[in-house]
Amino acid sequence: MRLLKPLLRDWHGVLDEGWRSPQILLLLFAASLPLAFEAWAVLLNNFSIEQANFTGREIGILQSLREVPGFLAFTVVFMLLIWKQQTFAVLSLAVMGLGVALTGFFPTVWGLYFTTVIMSTGFHYLATMEQALAMQWTEPKELPVVLGRMAAAASLASLVTFGLVYIALSVFDMAFVWVYFIAGVAVMGVAVFAWVGFPHFKTSSYQNMSIVLRKRYWLYYALEFMSGARRQIFMVFAAFMMVEKFHYDAEMITLLFLVNCVISIWIAPKVGNLIKRWGERPALVLEYVGLIGVFTAYAFVEVGWMAAGLYIIDHLFFALAIAIKSYFRKIADPAEIASTAGVSFTINHIAAVGLPAALGFVWLYSPSLVFLIGAGLAAGSLALSLLIPRDPDWGNETTVWRSRAAPSPAE
Repeated sequence: MRLLKPLLRDWHGVLDEGWRSPQILLLLFAASLPLAFEAWAVLLNNFSIEQANFTGREIGILQSLREVPGFLAFTVVFMLLIWKQQTFAVLSLAVMGLGVALTGFFPTVWGLYFTTVIMSTGFHYLATMEQALAMQWTEPKELPVVLGRMAAAASLASLVTFGLVYIALSVFDMAFVWVYFIAGVAVMGVAVFAWVGFPHFKTSSYQNMSIVLRKRYWLYYALEFMSGARRQIFMVFAAFMMVEKFHYDAEMITLLFLVNCVISIWIAPKVGNLIKRWGERPALVLEYVGLIGVFTAYAFVEVGWMAAGLYIIDHLFFALAIAIKSYFRKIADPAEIASTAGVSFTINHIAAVGLPAALGFVWLYSPSLVFLIGAGLAAGSLALSLLIPRDPDWGNETTVWRSRAAPSPAE
């Protein structure tokens, strides 16, 4: 019980409004994303290599295609002319589940490309809506705490997913096709529950349903762009290296992901509280300094267990990235949150669309160079994070450009 008390304190107040509350729905959305995506991702490298004969070139192309819906996330403002934000989030969840369920039935290069785009379309629209709704349903000072809880819920869902995948593979010797199918159908079931089990919640303000670009958000856009580029190296090539260089099988990759989840369940809410106490700038500086070291170490690691340790450390540093969302919430016009969430996802994925394919060719020449490029991107992010003010607010967005008074919404 002593070990559980700190964890329970991090979750104090979650059920104050009952289980049919906005915060519980946010936690459900947060848990649903890894339920589908992690089941897809943990098998991807083995499935693509063993059944679709992928090399670094094909995996790079697939990951670039996976990011195309993220690049088009700005179109969410047009979707919201048809559906309300909460409704559109539920529909996106169902589409994501459909894409995962179909994956195992198309074990070819083009088949895997096709099902990946379906899955990714639902994933990125849901992630955009999850971010926008979290900002609108949460007070700015409490947003890091709520985002930390959502990250912990996602880790818990990942833990359950990886555990079930491991049992399916090692105990029941289940074929990849049925693991994908069961995971996808389960996610579609969660979408049905989210539709019928929760009322429609009101957002905090009227939302501007047009594409919004503001010069006073430039630092937020830059941080998102660098985050998207850097994240691709971790997501695409770190795990791929485990399989190609160190010959990890699907069960070993699943166990590695399980360790990450166990640690994240405990640490993610604490990261949110840390950002609330420290502020966004120190948290991001810590993240980027750590990532520079981790990516540099990736480039030269020659021992399998050391690479696995770096993967776990890498994952922990990325938890601090919620500080970018917290920074934006403090400087944002509340009416522009939904639109800017879509735009920021697009900016985040500009590099993500082309970078994996390009680095796939670099990988064939030098895997170490791919990770050194990641270290350079982390260094660029570090320089940008130093421009965040100690107390960011509307009119005090960066240390190099400040408006003397609160700008007009059109600025």
